[in-house]
Amino acid sequence: MSTTISDILQALKEPVDRIEAGVDVLCYGDPNDIVTGIATAFVASHDVIVRAKSLGVNLLITHEGLFYSHFGNKQLSAEDPVVREKQKFIEESGMAIFRYHDHIHKYQPDGIMTGLLQELEWNGNVEKHTSFVTILNFDNMTVHEVANHLKNKLNIQQVRVVGDTSMPCRRVGLLVGYRGGGEQVIPLYERENLDLIIYGEGPEWETPEYVRDAVFQKRKKALIVLGHAESEWPGMKYLVNWIQSEFPSIPVHFISEKPVFQIL
Repeated sequence: MSTTISDILQALKEPVDRIEAGVDVLCYGDPNDIVTGIATAFVASHDVIVRAKSLGVNLLITHEGLFYSHFGNKQLSAEDPVVREKQKFIEESGMAIFRYHDHIHKYQPDGIMTGLLQELEWNGNVEKHTSFVTILNFDNMTVHEVANHLKNKLNIQQVRVVGDTSMPCRRVGLLVGYRGGGEQVIPLYERENLDLIIYGEGPEWETPEYVRDAVFQKRKKALIVLGHAESEWPGMKYLVNWIQSEFPSIPVHFISEKPVFQIL
């Protein structure tokens, strides 16, 4: 029996309750088309879409949006040459593109977090999951050792650190994506008795400045900032295995992307 795009989308949404307002939509394509192959990616950059087409797939599942905004960039006109060229390629390629953000974050535990823990080989260190943070226990790894582990496992050139890199860490909070805002992160240090927090991205004048002041006061706190994509692409890689288990006859690929920033 043939599998339609609609069948895939239904399976992806099924594990969580209905989300009334969100960003998970089929941006391009016909839901009734038969799926011949699937690719997943953190972001559907123009390059990723070209590579998906070369793989022979007709459904691309992207975590982040197509046009440079979480909710869809209504201010960026279709007359913009970058937008126009990207749209033209998508339309001519016949590629269906599905934005898959809210549902996977609502999985229990968060599906993006599941992929990150798997990539880091930290499942055995998990104490508990909450809706936005995972608490980990370690045997006195230093901040520097944790940073090196992150760089090696995620194959990234650098992480950003606030605090004493020689400080031992026993209790660590891990957050994915844009969850680094001070309002939700700062209270975790005391509430969960954390030595170190690791997150993807957040305002630089909030949590990092709190940790700077804590260190000045001789308090044992540290912060590691991974980068948004670096914290979330493992979740979209993990999604490949989940889709393959549900639809074993359909080829499924993960498409990685080079870091958006160059380190000079």
